[in-house]
Amino acid sequence: MNVAIIGAGAAGLMSASYIRDDVDIHIFDHNEKIGKKLFITGKGRCNITNSCEVENLIENINTNKYFCYSPFYDFSNEQVINFFNENGLMTKIERGNRVFPKSDKSSDVIKVFEKLLKNKGVNLHLNEEVKKIYNSNKFYISTSKNEYVFDKVIIACGGKSYPNTGSDGSLHNQISKLGHTIHEMKPGLSGIILKENVEDLEGISLKNVGLKCYLNKKLIFDEIGEMIFTRKGISGPLVLTLSSILCKKVGDIKLTIDLKPGLTDQKLDARILRDFNENQNKTVENAISKITIKKIILPILKSANVNPNKKVNEITKFERDNLRKTLKNLNYTYVSNEKLDYAIISVGGVDVNEIDPSTMESKIVKNLYFCGEIIDVDGFTGGFNLQFAFSTGYLAGINI
Repeated sequence: MNVAIIGAGAAGLMSASYIRDDVDIHIFDHNEKIGKKLFITGKGRCNITNSCEVENLIENINTNKYFCYSPFYDFSNEQVINFFNENGLMTKIERGNRVFPKSDKSSDVIKVFEKLLKNKGVNLHLNEEVKKIYNSNKFYISTSKNEYVFDKVIIACGGKSYPNTGSDGSLHNQISKLGHTIHEMKPGLSGIILKENVEDLEGISLKNVGLKCYLNKKLIFDEIGEMIFTRKGISGPLVLTLSSILCKKVGDIKLTIDLKPGLTDQKLDARILRDFNENQNKTVENAISKITIKKIILPILKSANVNPNKKVNEITKFERDNLRKTLKNLNYTYVSNEKLDYAIISVGGVDVNEIDPSTMESKIVKNLYFCGEIIDVDGFTGGFNLQFAFSTGYLAGINI
């Protein structure tokens, strides 16, 4: 029996690792090396998975979480960690239960797969793009270099984010021709573009701030964490999570940043009064320098309509109230997520109702399997998307 795996990313590589040794395995990828997107994940450190309970893995899936029960229980985060440890890669757990290679090098994750593929005698077809897939009892595949016939096919070609890593959607038309439904790919885990001009705030990083999101005046997101201002908007862990929720939303979307989420209005007012009393003859800009980071004080005062050069003893109660309200409510208007080119993942893909979640085999085409980001499942940051890629890759591999 021979099998084609289209895509040498996390899912495709894991599926190859678990296919029986007596199967003739061929992996196709139009990149010059395997694991190109894997190499850049986690800022080059590769957040392999998350060590939380399996139920929490499922809860951190944004789209079609019910589809993940079989994959996550059949090949859990513990099994992913054991897989890498047993193949010589030591791991460590960091804040938020994120699991990384002990070496902090994504290249070491890729080396595990390189060794496995070599030992299994897998045929690697790099710099070879799959152009057509035709099914008639067997699978007839045309590539940029040759034509092949296969008994079974695993499609692990990824989504459409970071297209220069190979996830460019070039195979989606062929998947549709095989009879499958592909939901439109949209940017997930991306920065957010704001209507307001925030260029002056670019590079300002905020920790332990609150971020709320209102859709048509209804609160749909309320979390505390880290974020950063970009030239056109905001990014960072809090924002990445929110972006995946917003990519399918339509309506009036407003965002509110709370710079002091740990203080009530009354406590914040008391804090401002204390700082004012201790700095009566200073300018208001200098008087509140310890309330938040210095870089954002001037924009806050501007938003609160308070002259930064005004002496504290000249500030009115109205101005002080405006300052407090602004510290608790920096208001912005959502325009869109950043483009797919800059998104960590894409939201969308092959309809989950057309795939058997216990085997990853197509319900429409016998002997055709899907795994990884090409499936319409996406998770939040923290290792959940790679866990899904590894779990579904495992299932496709063992069920060949």
